[in-house]
Amino acid sequence: MDQEIGTQAVPRTGRERLRAFLDQKWVTNLVLGVILANALILGAETMVTGAALDVLVKIDHTMLGFFVLELVLRIVAYGRKFFRDPWNIFDLLVVGVAVLPASESLSALRALRVLRVLRVITVVPSLRRVVDGLLRAVPGMGAVGALLILVMYVSAVIATGLFGASSPEYFGSLWISLFTLFQAMTGEAWPDIARSVMETHPAAWIFFVLYILVVSFAVLNLFIAVIVNGMEEIAEEERHDDEQKDERLDALAAQNREILVELRALRAKLDEEDGEDDDGAAA
Repeated sequence: MDQEIGTQAVPRTGRERLRAFLDQKWVTNLVLGVILANALILGAETMVTGAALDVLVKIDHTMLGFFVLELVLRIVAYGRKFFRDPWNIFDLLVVGVAVLPASESLSALRALRVLRVLRVITVVPSLRRVVDGLLRAVPGMGAVGALLILVMYVSAVIATGLFGASSPEYFGSLWISLFTLFQAMTGEAWPDIARSVMETHPAAWIFFVLYILVVSFAVLNLFIAVIVNGMEEIAEEERHDDEQKDERLDALAAQNREILVELRALRAKLDEEDGEDDDGAAA
C-alpha cells in the first residue's frame, strides 16, 4: 500500500497520454535533431544540382512532413492551450510558410522555408530565455533608441554647420552627416574621417572624441544594460517559480507522510483488533 501511495497517477485520457509522450525528453531531442539536420539539408541544397539536389529535396519534404505531424499531434494533445503560447504560434507560422504551394507568386515565401531552423529557439529553453529577455527589454530599448537618435541628430546639425563647407563628402548635408555619424558610431573608419576634417579644422578632434564617448561608450552600453536587466528579471521569475514549485512539492510530501503515518496507525489498530478477535475465538 505504501508503494501505491508513492507512485504517480497514470494519465487516463488519450490526450493526456499523448501530452505525456510529447513532453518526454527523447521526443524533444528527436525534434531538435531533425531541425538541425534540416538546417544542413537546406544549406546543402544551395551547393548541389542534378540528382543530388532531387534527393535532398525529397529528404527536405520528408522532414517537413515530420514537422507537420509533430505540430498536429501537439494541437491534438493541448487543444486550445496550444494557441495560447506565442512560441507555438511561431512554430505554426514557420512550418506553414514551407507548406505553401511552390508557385511563382509565392516563390519569395517559399525561400523563407529556411526559417524552420529558428524552431531551435522553441525547443532549447536557454535560447528561449534569451529571446524572452530581448522581448522584455523592448520598451526600455525604445527609450534608449530615442535618446540615441536625439544625440545623433543634434551632433549631425552641429557637424554640418562646422564642417559642411570644408568636408562636404562627409558633412555636406544633414543626411550625409547622419550617415557619417552612424558610421562613426559603429567604429568603422572614424579616425580617418576625423583626420580628414582636422586638416582644415585642427580642433575637430574634440567633437569626434566627445561624440564617440557619449554615443559608443554611454548610450550604446545602455542597450546592453537594458537587455541584461530584462534577462535578469526572467531569471528571477524562474527562480521564484522554482521556489514555489519546491514549496508545493514539500507540502505534498508532508501530506503523504502524514497519510502514511495514519495508515500505519490504522493498520496497527486493525491488526490489534484482529488479534483480540482471534484470542476471543480461541477462548
